Order: sequence, then structure tokens, then C-alpha cells
Amino acid sequence: MAVREGLLALLREGPRYGYQLKTAFEATTGGVWPLNVGQVYTTLDRLARDGYVTVDDSGEQKRYELTAAGREELVAWWESAPADE
Repeated sequence: MAVREGLLALLREGPRYGYQLKTAFEATTGGVWPLNVGQVYTTLDRLARDGYVTVDDSGEQKRYELTAAGREELVAWWESAPADE
């Protein structure tokens, strides 16, 4: 799993702010994969550019939400992951 797919998976649960995604990612990985907040926002910017997330910046913080294309991308990644024997 890469940060990209991890963020998509977290956004599947619902819209979140960047820092919420950072802390949820770290909690999900048991704290063994700490993220730089800059890496989170860079990845989110790329996901938005590619049409996988939308950004609502009407409030004090940017809020990110998964798009239909993002859901499809997540499913495609999940289906391409090798299964454990």
C-alpha cells in the first residue's frame, strides 16, 4: 500500500481534513508509518488534480471528499493486490 491508496481508503469512510487523514493513517498503521503533513497535502493535491477527490475550501480548512472516479480507482487497486495464499 502506498500513501495514495491509504488516503483514498480513509476517504471512503467520509470527507475529512488533511490533518485528520494524517492522524487516521498513522493510527491505522499502528504508528509504525508516520507521515509528514506535507506529504499528505502533496498527495491530496495530486488526487484532486487526477479527479479522485474534490476539495471544499469554503471554510477555514480544506475538506477532501472521494469522487466516483476515486472509488473506482480504489476498487481497481484493491482488486489488483495479490491475495494471500
